[in-house]
Amino acid sequence: MNGIEDKHGTDRRDLSVVIPVYNEEECLPLLEKELLDALKNYPHPWEVILVDDASTDRTPELIEDLCRRDSHFRTVRFANNCRQSAAMAAGFRAARGGITVTLDADLQNDPHDIPQLVELMSENDCVSGWRKNRHDTEFRRIQSRIANGIRNWLTGETINDTCCSLKAYRTEMLRDIPLFRGAHRFLPTLLKMNGAKVTEVVVNHRHRAAGVAKWGFWNRVFRATRDLLGVRWLKSRTLGYRIAKESGQGLAPKGDA
Repeated sequence: MNGIEDKHGTDRRDLSVVIPVYNEEECLPLLEKELLDALKNYPHPWEVILVDDASTDRTPELIEDLCRRDSHFRTVRFANNCRQSAAMAAGFRAARGGITVTLDADLQNDPHDIPQLVELMSENDCVSGWRKNRHDTEFRRIQSRIANGIRNWLTGETINDTCCSLKAYRTEMLRDIPLFRGAHRFLPTLLKMNGAKVTEVVVNHRHRAAGVAKWGFWNRVFRATRDLLGVRWLKSRTLGYRIAKESGQGLAPKGDA
């Protein structure tokens, strides 16, 4: 990747890792260890933004302690629980790197996959992780296959694993797309609607390190279906113009001809 800056003056090689966190006190110590190991050889500036979604356990204390000990870590804490899409949006807004990577705090995503996603960003605007070999119950795997199939059918997508949180994005493009509740499930599609080049890469998937899952089957089904219909409508109404040419200077000083 070259060292040119984006339109915000940010070096495109700088890295921000955005992680929504809610009641993950048992996972945080191992998460810290694995992130430091995965990024220790990254040759450009990097940061980790832990977005605390109003946790009610010791998570806020652990995050504050981590931020005091290591300047790579930053935190944004919500006053009330707003869920994953809001946490990601807050992390995107806070990100200072030219590349933003997202992953879950429960360590089912492997931080050691971050370098391979970043490497592929030299030719893409978004790299989406694909949990091809999932370590979930059979019910969860079937549920995921059905959900991905329906989502791709209704949106005209080809992404194998839209709900994998491990993704890399061109940060400047994230600032140009509409965000809403449930948007995190459709970010590659929303980016494609803005002309982004998106690819997939197989990533590691593991059992939850500790704690309990925060989402169940039915709340995923109802919310995801509603959001899916909204994205389908938005995609059908997207302005698809292409500019053939622009010319002229404009905004000339007074008196110039």
